[in-house]
Amino acid sequence: MFAVVPDPIPARMRGLNRAEICDANFLEFIRNWQGRAGRPPTASEPILPGSALEAAAFGELFESQLASRHLDLMARVLRVQDKVYYTIGSAGHEGNAMLARACRVTDPAFLHYRSGAFMAERARQVPGIDPVLDTALSFAASVDDPASGGRHKVWGSRALWVLPQTSTIASHLPKALGTALAIESSQRLGQLLPVPVDSIVICSFGDASANHATAQTAFNTASWSAHQKLPAPVLFVCEDNGLGISVRTPEGWIAQRFGNQPGLDYFAADGLDLAAGHAQVTAAVDHCRRTRRPTFLHLRTTRLMGHAGTDFEVEWRALDELCRAEACDPLLRSAQIALQSGWMDASRLERAYEAMRSRCFAAAELAQQRPRLRSLAEVVQPLAPYSPQAVQVEACRAPASDTRALLCGGDSQLPERLPPRHMALQINAALQELMCKYPQSLLFGEDVAQKGGVYTVTRGLMRQFGPRRVFNTLLDETMILGLAQGMANMQLLPIAEIQYLAYLHNALDQLRGEACSLQFFSNDQFRNPMLVRVPGLGYQKGFGGHFHNDNSITALRDIPGLVVGCPSRGDDAVAMLRTLAALARVDGRVCVLLEPIALYMTKDLHSAGDGQWLFDYPAPGHALVPGQGRVYFPEACDLVVFTFGNGVPMALRVARRLQEEHGLQVRVVDLRWLVPLDVAFIVSQAADARRVLVVDEGRRSGGVGEGVLSALVEAGFGQLPTARVSGADTYTPLAGAAIFGLPSDNVVMSAALALARES
Repeated sequence: MFAVVPDPIPARMRGLNRAEICDANFLEFIRNWQGRAGRPPTASEPILPGSALEAAAFGELFESQLASRHLDLMARVLRVQDKVYYTIGSAGHEGNAMLARACRVTDPAFLHYRSGAFMAERARQVPGIDPVLDTALSFAASVDDPASGGRHKVWGSRALWVLPQTSTIASHLPKALGTALAIESSQRLGQLLPVPVDSIVICSFGDASANHATAQTAFNTASWSAHQKLPAPVLFVCEDNGLGISVRTPEGWIAQRFGNQPGLDYFAADGLDLAAGHAQVTAAVDHCRRTRRPTFLHLRTTRLMGHAGTDFEVEWRALDELCRAEACDPLLRSAQIALQSGWMDASRLERAYEAMRSRCFAAAELAQQRPRLRSLAEVVQPLAPYSPQAVQVEACRAPASDTRALLCGGDSQLPERLPPRHMALQINAALQELMCKYPQSLLFGEDVAQKGGVYTVTRGLMRQFGPRRVFNTLLDETMILGLAQGMANMQLLPIAEIQYLAYLHNALDQLRGEACSLQFFSNDQFRNPMLVRVPGLGYQKGFGGHFHNDNSITALRDIPGLVVGCPSRGDDAVAMLRTLAALARVDGRVCVLLEPIALYMTKDLHSAGDGQWLFDYPAPGHALVPGQGRVYFPEACDLVVFTFGNGVPMALRVARRLQEEHGLQVRVVDLRWLVPLDVAFIVSQAADARRVLVVDEGRRSGGVGEGVLSALVEAGFGQLPTARVSGADTYTPLAGAAIFGLPSDNVVMSAALALARES
């Protein structure tokens, strides 16, 4: 404890909020300091006897602390004037400036939201950056904010290698670890890294967040990697202030939980004292860089001024407890060090403090004069970039034919020269093609390596490309997607597999909140291009139950920026994989291929042995335009059926029966692309339709069918006779009962006939 604010609060401080009290405490402390100053140290001497911190370094760290504090104080003042839009501050965490000084500007950083001092200190390593103005622009939601272009208050900087995070629940930890693993993978593959080969990854978070399941998956995978001696140079930094908003962390919990975790090397440092904490912070950084092992730095902090400006701690926290926390203010300790060492006297210290206040308010005034986002078009501009011509060129670019021929066993064995085959074999060949085309690609997931996948879709790929490019992960979908993001951050092309659609849901925030938001919150300065394969949907025969027949697509439909394709036949799957990989490479997009498991091995369409669901492998050079569906019988207009996946062969069988038995001409439209739906394409197909039937194997609520019908109504087709056949809002049972909740040939036939009778 560095200073004590009397309790009860003196009359002169009554009526002040806690931010004002922290401000007053600092000024009162330096004005009333009665200690004895030592001989002023030279710039290269220790700031205090026995400290490893040089005086000049202390001076810069203290300046970064002051910048962070006054930005917080400025935000509290201007928020009530509606000039600032974010008040979660860094007060009490200013010791993280030590971390910024100990690491390099090329060490990728995924930061806790209380990282103002870290940013101020790291900015010293790149000339021309003004961290005070940059933060003020972010507080003011200005389009000139260099982090997000005014979209959110995030700590981020392309120049400083700080990837923007918006998470308050530690969901950035998996991708931070993934980035660390990717640094090592890139070197093993001989790929050029965007950072030095000895870089480490910095990942900070709070003590409350350390308990979150998403954080635990990263800690577990880090230990799992270390157990196998896989290099994973990540420095987890737990900034422990003892609180998660108002939920207290039990005393000693973080040290007990992480102090002896196998595979996670533990360091502790005092983040409230620059002179005492510097050595251990530096030691943790150096250890991580030297050993390439996962490292855990437990940084002691305190929380001042509440969780945010709206957190009135006096309503739930005892006054004496608040006073004790404020007495541990790291700025008081830094002021004490400056005075005690003789580095600064009280007068100079107060001038520096007030000069920083003036600088922050001047920056805020300047930020107020800068423009803000003025339209929806400006808001979404970086969300989903699409370069049609470049994507098409890239998708149609063929890999070296001699490499493919060698892997296939000769020119005659190239897939495009083989007889028509089913979807599983076509996807396997397409993955081989992509891995030939993109030497920076990696394929990983559960059981994808030696086994070749549960459905043999990846069979032989590990043998062809080796275990460095095709490998199994631990059984953790959150970490699979975190690893994919990390690989993408290091300019690799991840091709990740989530074994079943049902397994995706517990990890979905890695797509929704992390991967797909990066371009938006970084103003397209950072991208994590990735291709995720997800086998799913229903209709498996003899192998059922919910987790192997999940038809819940809804959760994927409202993720901004995501691209989801769903092929119904093998040749489309090949072309779509080429297009999705090109979208990832050219525009940095996050892409999902939803693969209907029941169609993997399907060969026949109308009758056993007809082979009408086997297709030729499209030669390299053929790809699909995102949103472009496949139309069967385009001249037919008695009934237009919109569908996808398993619904396509079903609709084609029904179409034949309707024609043969009732003389109805039926057009079948395979949407192929489910997210985003191409409204213009849908409307064009309905333009001459007499009736429309939507066949959606997903659940009725929130399914693709809702999107199709909404598009038609909004385009003025509200009077067009329409009907929808969809899955039921239920989980999938075992055995034959599984079909009861899904569309069937007979149900579709009945719906089509009812529609015809009514119109």
